[in-house]
Amino acid sequence: MTPFISEIVGTFLLILLGCGVNANVSLQKTYGSGSGWIVITTGWAFAVYTGVVVAGPHSGAHLNPAVTIGLALAGEFSIYDVPNYIIAQFIGAMLGAFFVWLMNKDHFDATEDGNSKRGVFCNAPAIPNTFLNLLTEVLGTFVLVFAVLYFTDAVATKDNTIIGLGSLGALPVALIVWGIGLSLGGTTGYAINPARDLGPRIVHALVPIKNKGSHGWGYSWIPVVGPILGGALAAGIAMFLQ
Repeated sequence: MTPFISEIVGTFLLILLGCGVNANVSLQKTYGSGSGWIVITTGWAFAVYTGVVVAGPHSGAHLNPAVTIGLALAGEFSIYDVPNYIIAQFIGAMLGAFFVWLMNKDHFDATEDGNSKRGVFCNAPAIPNTFLNLLTEVLGTFVLVFAVLYFTDAVATKDNTIIGLGSLGALPVALIVWGIGLSLGGTTGYAINPARDLGPRIVHALVPIKNKGSHGWGYSWIPVVGPILGGALAAGIAMFLQ
């Protein structure tokens, strides 16, 4: 796969499984209906793991514009490749969200609450507060990108030969996302990824869903601006600490 295709495929898998666990928990008459926050955070962590396993060898598995921008600002990624990566991430996110809607169409029809339906696709604050909601997304993404910037390869102690960890190399980022969700995600739903929120939000607006309710456009800038600010902050502090 080219890096562009890899980012599409990896982000598609991320959103298919991530929004998929949202649907399983939030929609009516699924076997997982009402199973709660631990299921959602765990499902998203495994979604990240799956996307990174597939995309990692080909593109580095950013799967997130905030990660791409943060790595570029830190000098770890070419600024010229940023637009292609972000376009690919949005394509993958929208494809993933579309197939989540398609496979769960009967359960969308069986669910009356419009907020639950929208919540399958995108985030909303538990308590609306523009400053604190934005701060939450900044901090969550800061943790993600700052930790990613400190990833190191496992090496043999005598000659510093890199030890390939295969698919286990994707585990650290999945654990970080799991930790962010468990610790910081309860106030906004922890988008920490502009493509993860805005791409599916657009799909929610486009596909036919009975009694879908509001698209939440008034809030939609926060899961975009917050993660970008958090990624940039992480890059700046990491460079200062070098």
